Amino acid sequence: MNQSTVSLRSLLFVPGNQPPKIEKARNLAPDILVLDLEDSVPPAEKPKARDIVSSLLPTMVKQGRGLFVRINPLISGLAEAEIDAVVQPGLDGISLPKVNTPDDIITAVNMIELREKAVGLKPGSIRLLPWIETARSILHAEEIALASTRIVALAFGADDYALDMNIVRSPEGKELLLPKGLLAIAARAAGVVAVDGIYANFRDEDGLLGEARLARQLGFAGKFLIHPAQISPVNRIFAPSDAEVEQAKKIVTAFEVAVAGGVAVTVVDGEMVDTPVAERAKKLLEQAKALDRENL
Repeated sequence: MNQSTVSLRSLLFVPGNQPPKIEKARNLAPDILVLDLEDSVPPAEKPKARDIVSSLLPTMVKQGRGLFVRINPLISGLAEAEIDAVVQPGLDGISLPKVNTPDDIITAVNMIELREKAVGLKPGSIRLLPWIETARSILHAEEIALASTRIVALAFGADDYALDMNIVRSPEGKELLLPKGLLAIAARAAGVVAVDGIYANFRDEDGLLGEARLARQLGFAGKFLIHPAQISPVNRIFAPSDAEVEQAKKIVTAFEVAVAGGVAVTVVDGEMVDTPVAERAKKLLEQAKALDRENL
């Protein structure tokens, strides 16, 4: 699995201690299915969840869908045993919570490398998706993203960030604009993508769409989900719409005509189009084509 073969628009959590929910997720089509050993699993159930996920993971492989496991944080004392249990053929990556510094990434990578070797996986097969959830990790986000070539994205954990900062979350989420923006910038600077955390009220589609649209505007590539009903709406938000694709085609065509005529500025629907605007339109068309290939 890599960013060129599987998108990161929708990442669906499934509690690792609940086989019926894992079974229901078998044929769902988020971009990434994430079997969870952390927040959705009570402490007393974590050993059970680890064993369930280890045994069921090979059966959950589905073409066109990434398969990750979110383990418990390094400080929990559970991470090494969980890595040993889930790093096996079929797994695409580990989602690592509570990452604060690049040293956390190095520690996790060392554990993963040992397990890859033990089970005969090609070195580097298992990708990493760290969670940025504290003030400290926001300030170290670019360094964290650059700590290993295994990293495909940085995820933002709003609730843990709010806990760390001792702030009350609002429905509008204004208090999260700065850390989200900083995270998106850091991820881009490091050459990976940013992924937004969950929207907890899975019955509130309007709220979900609003939060997802804002995340996209800030530069995020996708969002973690907690319910299958959130997959389709979020996939739509983080994919170019038909109207965006048509407008991008108009912009690219008009700009190419302008350049052929010896100028690098033109006008489309009353708005100026120069090189950055045209390049942005080309990127949007490339994203649309990539998604079309994935859906074949």
